[in-house]
Amino acid sequence: MTLRKAFIYTTVVFALITLFSYIANAQPRQLSLREALSLAMANNREIRISSLDVDHSKQQVQVAKSAGLPSAGISAQLSHYFYEAPFFGIGTTGSSDKISYDRFGGRDQASANAWITQPVYNAAIKPGIINAKLQERQSQLSVIDRETDIAALLKQTYIRILVLHERIKLQHESLARNEKALQDARSLLAQGRALRVDTLRAYTSVKNLEPDLLKLSYAIEVGKQQLRTLTGLDSLQDIELTDALVLPETSPLLSEEAVLTEAKVHRADLQSLDLQQLRADQQIRIAAAGMKPSVSLTAQYLIQTQTNHFEYFNAFYPSTPFVGAQVTVPVFNGNSNKAKVKQARIVKDQSVLRSQQANEELKTAVKQAVANVRETAARIKTSANVKETARLSYEITQYRYAKAVASRLELTDAELAYTQAQSNYLEAVYDYLSANIEIERTMGLSGK
Repeated sequence: MTLRKAFIYTTVVFALITLFSYIANAQPRQLSLREALSLAMANNREIRISSLDVDHSKQQVQVAKSAGLPSAGISAQLSHYFYEAPFFGIGTTGSSDKISYDRFGGRDQASANAWITQPVYNAAIKPGIINAKLQERQSQLSVIDRETDIAALLKQTYIRILVLHERIKLQHESLARNEKALQDARSLLAQGRALRVDTLRAYTSVKNLEPDLLKLSYAIEVGKQQLRTLTGLDSLQDIELTDALVLPETSPLLSEEAVLTEAKVHRADLQSLDLQQLRADQQIRIAAAGMKPSVSLTAQYLIQTQTNHFEYFNAFYPSTPFVGAQVTVPVFNGNSNKAKVKQARIVKDQSVLRSQQANEELKTAVKQAVANVRETAARIKTSANVKETARLSYEITQYRYAKAVASRLELTDAELAYTQAQSNYLEAVYDYLSANIEIERTMGLSGK
């Protein structure tokens, strides 16, 4: 009976947990643009990968510093020989050319050794530390660059979804107008006051709008999935955007020179290319260090013993301590070091060319970004005027149709033009906002 109660209790608890989880996922999460950016900076996997590169680089700095620090160790060895160790040259050889030998010592031998080494001079240590620190800074700049790209992509995706919602509203309004027109056409056809072709045309207009609604709905779902991926949210979590589509106040357009200046100051990828040149200089020094001598101090304390029958507690333990200095002078290694220096210099030349190429590409990107902002700003004004004109034309045509002055075809064309003008205006708004986000990204401003 107790086992049955435990089973029922476990089943009920599991069912409640499943139900609460379903309810939690069924409730759409309210998500503002600011909150989405905050989530992306904290949970985006690409940013987290770049952040781990920073931690990796910090450890590399410690590795580089350790080359100049003392190293110490302890070792021990225990051996059992089946015969005593042989010593040659003991005794007389007689007429034979063979070297005589004899066996001495114990069959059981043990030793313990403690040592410490301190590098005094190594030309590769300092440039190695500088190179590791530059690499760490490059990793930090990579995180900033990734954050800038992710923030720009997230804002564009968020705004795109808002535009799609507005377009769905327009399609529903257009669908309602066309359904009303279809009802009117059917009524007039039944009264014998309209042609059957008017009814067919109205029916066709209604059906043509339905695939567009389905397409827009799917586009919203895809956009939300991309938002969930960027922000690190659960892929099953439904989200609801809380911000509204707002056209910002018109601000003075930045010149290409101003954008280029800001980009050179804030672009993390350009700063990383500059650091790559500095790293190349240090790598040349590291390669050249292989042709220079190195000096180190060493100290050792050695204890040895020999015995038989494992009688280590009844044996002598003589010690052999010593200190010394070691100087290593490379003489010839097949020109390997010279080749490494040449390789490092080639890498330096490549980094210089990459930096020059990136700056030239930046000029093109700045020109394109500024042109996009100017073009979309002008298109918004034109689209707003066209939308207002199309609305007025539709209202006039609708009035004329009610007075039997305009035809059904004229009303259908006016409604289609009005809907298209509204849609074009929304696209112009999105393109303008997206262009401003892109120009921020071009300048290296994440806008978090």
